[in-house]
Amino acid sequence: MNALLRILAWLLAIALVASPLVAVLNGWVGAERWPLATLRVNGEFKRVPAEELQQVVLPYARAGYFAVKLQDAQDAVEKLPWIESAKVRKQWPDVLEISVVEHKPFARWGKDRLLSEQGHLFAIPHGLEDAPLPQLDGPDSQTAEVVALYNESRALFAPAGVDVRSVVMDARGSWSLALDNGIEIVIGRDDARSRLSRFVRVLPQLVSQQAPIVRADLRYTNGFTLSRGSPAAVAPKQTQDRT
Repeated sequence: MNALLRILAWLLAIALVASPLVAVLNGWVGAERWPLATLRVNGEFKRVPAEELQQVVLPYARAGYFAVKLQDAQDAVEKLPWIESAKVRKQWPDVLEISVVEHKPFARWGKDRLLSEQGHLFAIPHGLEDAPLPQLDGPDSQTAEVVALYNESRALFAPAGVDVRSVVMDARGSWSLALDNGIEIVIGRDDARSRLSRFVRVLPQLVSQQAPIVRADLRYTNGFTLSRGSPAAVAPKQTQDRT
């Protein structure tokens, strides 16, 4: 019986010692005594107002220095439309510090998203619906491959004075491009880079002809087909020629 009483006494003593600590760590008490009174924001950001960051983290800061849930606060900040990444820390005695990195748009992705320079997809924020960005699309897991072909194809067409307006990979892995001179290029799934290189070599001679090219189909082993539109002064129609 004495042993049982000693155990109960020890448990009571531990509870009396631990309870205040648990209360402080959970924000039940102490938030007024150890408040987070200073919000410090670091990073180069232009599109996220400081007031919006403050509004998001304020509910977490109210818990006080010891009880603030940093990961939850960080997750909340990263849900903001323009935030690429964030880090939330606390500094003694009363500072909550937020480091943010904004998305830097690189291209459109599909119909309703943008692709950042870091390769992250995010919803098109208000005001950027008509931004002059290249159009890319493909499976979300293939963003790096789509960007790689976009960059390589731009380098291929640059000597011809032509830029690439869009690059698309469909669900089967088939490629298509659109140039800023109005030519649509269908490449197919195989040897995309070598087929583009072969087409670029003869492009200056092809576009020098009177009828403009509107579509090039490169899905052939030893050549390609062209669809040509009529000259501007003539009613529009298309003809086919094989190269």
